[in-house]
Amino acid sequence: MGRAFEIRRGAKEKRWGKMSRIFPKLAKSITMAAKAGGDDPDSNATLRTAIVNAKAENMPKDNIDKAIKRAMAKDLEDITEINYEAKGPHGSLFWVECATDNTNRSYTNVRTIFSKNGAEIVNSGSLDFMFDRKSVIEFGTEGVELEELELELMDAGLEEMEAEDGMGLVYGAYTDFGNLTSVMEKMKVEVTKASLERISNNPKKFTAEQLEEIDALVDFLEDDEDVQAVYTNIDR
Repeated sequence: MGRAFEIRRGAKEKRWGKMSRIFPKLAKSITMAAKAGGDDPDSNATLRTAIVNAKAENMPKDNIDKAIKRAMAKDLEDITEINYEAKGPHGSLFWVECATDNTNRSYTNVRTIFSKNGAEIVNSGSLDFMFDRKSVIEFGTEGVELEELELELMDAGLEEMEAEDGMGLVYGAYTDFGNLTSVMEKMKVEVTKASLERISNNPKKFTAEQLEEIDALVDFLEDDEDVQAVYTNIDR
């Protein structure tokens, strides 16, 4: 249990140093959600979740409002969601999620980053069996009756729930994302992050030197404006 929390805390601390590139990605998620399902968070669960995630990263309200308004603009270019799979150095595997208004640019940029860092893109679907798509919900546990919450979530598709030091994590199948988040809302649990994540089902250990090289590649990918999320098979 403790390892999962440490990994997520470490990832969050790392993101805090990259706000200049995190906010545009969050804004893109909000805009995409608003364009697809409307600009009212009360009736658009995807938008509501995107706003929760943005607030968790301390994104200013003005930025959130602008991202929603942008979705209503007539001249807004279509944004396409696209994934890239790759094999990296030392047996590392990558699943990269992008959101772009120019798929040619996205592919060229991601391919160049991989090729310059000892990795190569593989055919779509090649690594699908190496990653499980999961609903992952992070929440504050203060004032929450955890046993009661767990019972309610089990009926909604809960696979695993962890709680430690004021923080909780809920895991479930990606198809149960809406059911799980609805239960959290119904029970008035403070959700700090909710997302669909790719989790390696066969994580691999790497040496410190290898991790440094792989993490550098992750940083290069996350710097790209079209990259929304990067998942690997690293077992930390």
